[in-house]
Amino acid sequence: MSGHELQTDEKPGRRARRRAAAAIVIFVALLLAVLFWRPDDLFLWIKALHVIAVISWMAGLLYLPRLFIYHTDALIGSVQSETFKMMEQRLYRVIMNPAMMLSWILGLYLAWSVYEFQGGWLHAKIAMVVLLTIVHVMFGRSVKQFAKDGPRKTARYWRLVNEIPTVLMIAIVIFVVVKPF
Repeated sequence: MSGHELQTDEKPGRRARRRAAAAIVIFVALLLAVLFWRPDDLFLWIKALHVIAVISWMAGLLYLPRLFIYHTDALIGSVQSETFKMMEQRLYRVIMNPAMMLSWILGLYLAWSVYEFQGGWLHAKIAMVVLLTIVHVMFGRSVKQFAKDGPRKTARYWRLVNEIPTVLMIAIVIFVVVKPF
């Protein structure tokens, strides 16, 4: 395969990191542009960007355990296993980490500026987001464990764990939209 660039090579990884950094710069530039040119719309833009960041974060939280399921079945040291390692690391570092940080930053800004951190629904939502963050950190540790070819949990375990972000997401959406208390 000479001359053919594999996605597991370092060069595509560097390009992915540059694209992610560029996306964050564009994200921040957009916020600053809105702040200076349309300050009355800032809240709406922050809310929209918060939703975009949350969707990106959730996509990763729902997809990464699926990768773990398939990675569990791959033989250690195989091309397939090495490909899964690269996919897991890039998903976690390039998409999930920045999306989680932006979700938190923008979400806390909204909780402070709009709701002054008041409301039982908001406290419950923040508690669920803390749990989601714990799941995120747990997934990060698993990415490292897979990268080291360490002991693996079963595919059944990952199928069950895959449901945790879904349940937390449902609770968060209900708290935000319905505001039951």
